Order: sequence, then structure tokens, then C-alpha cells
Amino acid sequence: MPAPTSPRKQSLMPSGPLRKALRAAGHHLSPVVQVGKEGLTEAVTRQLDEALLAHELVKVKVGTESPEDRFEVAARLAGLPGALVAQVLGRTLLVYRKHPKKPRFEPGPPAERQPAAPRGARPAGRRPPRRPPPRR
Repeated sequence: MPAPTSPRKQSLMPSGPLRKALRAAGHHLSPVVQVGKEGLTEAVTRQLDEALLAHELVKVKVGTESPEDRFEVAARLAGLPGALVAQVLGRTLLVYRKHPKKPRFEPGPPAERQPAAPRGARPAGRRPPRRPPPRR
């Protein structure tokens, strides 16, 4: 596939089911990281790294006073190791990086998956729901 020439598409991850799931999950999120009048600084990228490690999917707000355009910020964020820009909507960017141990949106390595519990089995430590008393 040829590289996109539009700045709107250059920094975005390819379309597909993962991008669709990320956009759906990111709809209800609030921006966690903000790019201010200094632009995309080292401190902002450090904060984004920490937020991606904690949340895996993060909204980034590009302030109106930022010297960089939202597409420039998206291109620079896409250049971070493992980070993908799933959406640019207005001045808000949706950034994703797969969690190294517990991925929520992509399946992890096959060795890490837990075997499925047999049907009818309940998790340890949980009591069955109480039944109402019989009616008379």
C-alpha cells in the first residue's frame, strides 16, 4: 500500500478492526495528557509514556496556544516506540500502545492466556446469589 500523502492520514494507524475497537473504547475517555504553549516537550512525552503504560489507550489534547499543528504532534507521537495514533478528532488525539504484560485490545502471547473454566464453575471465593424465600 502506498504511503498516504494527506497529513490527515499520514500519522494514523491502518484501518481495521483494532482501530475501530480503539475508537469505540476511546469515545468515553477524557484527555489525560495536554500539549501546551511549549509544544511537545520531553516532559509531555514522559507523561504520555507513563499514561500509556497505565492505561494502554490515552487521549491527548493539543492546546490552541501550541506552536505545533495537531497533525505535526500526531506524527511526532506516532514516532514514539510502539505508539500508534488511532484517531485525530479536532484538537484531540487518541494514542495507543499495546501493554507489555496485560493487553486489553490485542491478544497477548499464547503462553500467557488462562485456560477457560469449565461450564458451570464459579470463581473461587464467591458465593452463589441468594434465592428469595418461597412465596406462600
